Amino acid sequence: MSFSTLGLSNEIVRAVTERGYTKPTPIQMQAIPAVLLGGDILAGAQTGTGKTASFTLPLLHRLSSSDNSQDNSVQDASVETSRGVGSRDNFPIVNRLKPNLKTTGGYPRIRALILTPTRELAAQVQESVHDYGKYLNLRSMAMFGGVSINPQKQRLRNGVDILVATPGRLLDHVQQGTVNLSGIEVLVLDEADRMLDMGFIRDIRRILSLLPKERQNLLFFATFSDSIKELAAGLLNRPTMIEVARRNVTADTVSQKIYQVDHDKKRLLLAHLIKKDNWYQVLVFTRTKHGADRLVKQLGEDRIQALAIHGNKSQSARTAALAKFKNGTLQVLVATDIAARGLDISDLPHVVNFDLPNVPEDYVHRIGRTGRAGAKGEAVSLVCTDEQPLLAEIEKLIAKRLPREEITGFFSHPHPHKSSESIPEGRKQRPKGGYDQRTSARGAKSSPQTSPKKSAARTVAGGSKSGTKKPGTRRSGKRDAPPERRSDR
Repeated sequence: MSFSTLGLSNEIVRAVTERGYTKPTPIQMQAIPAVLLGGDILAGAQTGTGKTASFTLPLLHRLSSSDNSQDNSVQDASVETSRGVGSRDNFPIVNRLKPNLKTTGGYPRIRALILTPTRELAAQVQESVHDYGKYLNLRSMAMFGGVSINPQKQRLRNGVDILVATPGRLLDHVQQGTVNLSGIEVLVLDEADRMLDMGFIRDIRRILSLLPKERQNLLFFATFSDSIKELAAGLLNRPTMIEVARRNVTADTVSQKIYQVDHDKKRLLLAHLIKKDNWYQVLVFTRTKHGADRLVKQLGEDRIQALAIHGNKSQSARTAALAKFKNGTLQVLVATDIAARGLDISDLPHVVNFDLPNVPEDYVHRIGRTGRAGAKGEAVSLVCTDEQPLLAEIEKLIAKRLPREEITGFFSHPHPHKSSESIPEGRKQRPKGGYDQRTSARGAKSSPQTSPKKSAARTVAGGSKSGTKKPGTRRSGKRDAPPERRSDR
């Protein structure tokens, strides 16, 4: 099967072919025709299997086949916009909407909204929209925090058909009256499980209240959970369920192994592996932002070039570090779980879990950065005594016992009474509200209730003003959030 047999326009197929893709992946073969039919979609597939194209390609086809695209008379050379030659192919759409694109407050209505959990993923999705839609008469834009809001306002005023946004920055625009969501035809929640895990459910609900009731909803995820079920039940209307692989499993293209090592020898072992095996491109995950910065400094002392990306880094620093890593001029990129989604690096050979994640599903997301698009990859985890319970949860989730390997001078036998470092306790289950109920980086559990004054002060706009935090919501204050929860807007 080829992309031309899926019902896509010639312009889109031409753009896809220029990107070097000729055969759709299993998720694309099932999702693209289903999206074109116009119904709601609940789609899950392993990370790295082409989920982005599964919704961007039919979305571009749908919008370009309507006569309601924005006026492109205003030239915008920004990389965050997309324009080209129009396409007017017919295609099967059930209940196709014909929105009124008149402006409100000087801002034209947006036709499609794609929500993502992180800035990096928003930029990546926008790049795909731009490249696949290069021959279409459509405009697109990426919107996220960490950068000035004023250029975003100007692009919105010039007209945008497809908006890719993180929830926090989108709500900033909503509060300032600079975005018009009244004409949304299609809503996409990309990496929906990650957005729920990061505590964005309250923001998502606020955004949903601003959208037209008559729209198509597309929900894509990599790991299935009770939170996804609840969101789908309240959002989707008789959705088509698409799953191309068993839930919460790792890709067969990723080789996984465990090194049991004392905590104070982890850095030495990592440096040893990088030098001995001549690893030239390594993505390393740590549990905290402070741990990421500390590891970068230590690797520098070992003459290994490394940079860190996390929520405390400026967007320009994150973008620069990621660019160096992608083009091969940076040997090691150290990241917190903020980078477990949104990093699409061709043929990334090595992922290292310097610290195991507190949430088992995050392990799947992390190692999914390698072994993408059928390529081979290696995932190595450095596990100390305190992390054995976390390892057990991961192996239970993926239904697989990971192979253990030993290196002379570094091997550590697990000992139930030995403790080298206090590690935050992993969650037994995903809380409805995201990160609120997760333990803090210092190892102390966040209380579900605080004093009335503190609770009210932390309540986001539009939320409850009572002194007791309601289940399934999150606070806006940073003290109750783990390092990466609210920083990526």
